[in-house]
Amino acid sequence: MSNFSHNEELNRKTLTDINDSWLPAPADLTLSANEVHIWRIDLDIVDSLQESFAVTLSSDELTRANRFRFVEHRQRFIAGRGSLRNILSRYLKIAPQEVRFDYEPRGKPLLADGLAASGLLFNLSHSQDLALCAVNYTSKIGIDLEYMRSVSDLEALAQRFFLPREYELVRSLPPHQQPEAFFRYWTCKEAYLKATGDGISQLEQVEISLTPQQSAKLLTSEDWSLVEFTPADNYRAAVAVAASGLDFKYWQFNERTVKKSS
Repeated sequence: MSNFSHNEELNRKTLTDINDSWLPAPADLTLSANEVHIWRIDLDIVDSLQESFAVTLSSDELTRANRFRFVEHRQRFIAGRGSLRNILSRYLKIAPQEVRFDYEPRGKPLLADGLAASGLLFNLSHSQDLALCAVNYTSKIGIDLEYMRSVSDLEALAQRFFLPREYELVRSLPPHQQPEAFFRYWTCKEAYLKATGDGISQLEQVEISLTPQQSAKLLTSEDWSLVEFTPADNYRAAVAVAASGLDFKYWQFNERTVKKSS
C-alpha cells in the first residue's frame, strides 16, 4: 500500500488498514510544509548498529543510557536515540552527532541553537522493542506508542484518568474489547499532551470521541489533526499535530536508512 493523504476516506478506515503503509524512505527524502513523516524503528533489529549509534550520542545521553540496569534496556535506549539522530540529520543535512537538543520543562526534546531556526519539530515514543518518530515543520507535534498488555485494574485507571463519557464507553464494552478501547484513549490523549508539552496529570482534560467502529476525534475548538494507527501487532499508536489538511507518510527505519557518522 502506498502512502496516502489524511482525508475523509482515511477517517473511515479501520486501524489495521494503516498498518501496511510502511515504506523504505527514498534516498532524496524531502519534507513538504503540509507533510508529516512517521518513522517506525525496530529497536532490537538495529542492535547491530549499537557501536555506530553510541558514538553519535552526547555525553548526557550516554549517561542516561548507562543508568539502565538491564543491558536490553540500555541497548534499546541507544538504538532509539541513535535512530532519532540519524532521522533528523537527514532533514537537517548534517552528521548525526551534530544534532543538538534543548529540553522543555517536562523533558520534551527540541532542536537547539541554530538548528531550531529550521522549523523542524519532532517527537519520539517507544514501547518494548518498537519506537516511532514523528516529524514535521512548524506545527506542534506529539506521538504516543503503547504495547497492549494486560491491565488488571483497567476500569479503575479509566475512571481515574478519563472523562466520565470515556470511562462509561470502556466500561460498557465486553471484557475482550476493553483493553483496545483503553489504549486507544490513552495514546490519543498522550499524543496531544506530548504535542502541547503538558504532563500526564492533564489526561482527564483532553476529550476524545471514539467507538470500536469509528476512528478517534479530538474534541477541541483548535485546529488539530489526530490519527490513530497500528504500527505492529498488539501495539496502538496515535499522532497529534496542531494543523489540518496534512499528508501523512510512513517510513520504515532500517540499516540501509542509516547515515554513518563521520
